[in-house]
Amino acid sequence: MSTIPSNTPPAPQSARMDVTVETATRLGQVLLFDLRPLSGPLPAWQAGAHVDLFLGDGLIRQYSLCGDPARQDRYRLAVLLEPDSRGGSKAVHAHVRPGARLAIGAPRNLFPLRPGTGPAMLVGGGIGVTPLIAMAHALHEQGRDFVLHYVARDPVFAPLLRRTPFADRVRVHDRSRAEAPRFDPSGALADHAGTAGLSVYVCGPSGLMEAVAHAAGAAGVPPEDIHREAFSAQPVAAGRTFEVLAARAGLRVTVGGDEPITTALARAGLRVPVSCEQGICGTCVVTLLEGEADHRDSYLTDDERADQIALCCSRARSPLLVVDL
Repeated sequence: MSTIPSNTPPAPQSARMDVTVETATRLGQVLLFDLRPLSGPLPAWQAGAHVDLFLGDGLIRQYSLCGDPARQDRYRLAVLLEPDSRGGSKAVHAHVRPGARLAIGAPRNLFPLRPGTGPAMLVGGGIGVTPLIAMAHALHEQGRDFVLHYVARDPVFAPLLRRTPFADRVRVHDRSRAEAPRFDPSGALADHAGTAGLSVYVCGPSGLMEAVAHAAGAAGVPPEDIHREAFSAQPVAAGRTFEVLAARAGLRVTVGGDEPITTALARAGLRVPVSCEQGICGTCVVTLLEGEADHRDSYLTDDERADQIALCCSRARSPLLVVDL
């Protein structure tokens, strides 16, 4: 089963580009906006890609490109105002307006469409539909068979999707309507019964992704043809304290039951670079020298977790973790 691949750090300072906001439209709690370059062309991108958005004061967040990849003159982003925002979505909603200038990183693709000619089933939950909109554009232009299932309690992208050239391929599942049946992954997959070479792409809440992945596997879709992208990691739940030893720095800290390892290290004077702070970008990944980690990220593979750890969200199963810092 394909998840976010590793070894793709945030864009370096030299890769930043200055852009201006051309349009900004509010769709309920979502801000949809187009970015144009201040000079020169924008780098080409492929469906599933995202960019780093630099929001000032060291705040960096990653957002999926959700426009048509064939349009290389602008980038389109959509940001949900999260009620428990850690600063990113609040900053976007407060400061992004037509004419505003921003800095972004070059597109990086951790959730690509796989090459081929077979059909695809796309499932987007809430704001997780954004990379799948770009995929739908790409599949339509390739002439490939596909269907896009959009599952949301407030399907704010529905009017936009009805205006696309692939509107007949879109199925909107409005969870705000009590009389509407819940999205059934098995039923959706049954529509593709007997179809050879089906690929499944899903992005959204973890429960939805697990349900789609399970149903796809039960329907006989090979694991390598089931692809998903996580927008967040498991929360750092309150629990017992443990210690972390930064081996090269010779620094030993106690990590509280409700704080990230990065916070405990920073309090002792050792700052680890962070970006998403949710275990999905890999910025804070370091080598784990000793100890047993409780991995909470959505970035590392099972093999990588044998000797690496994402410090922004992971915990410890042993009393002490020794890391290469």
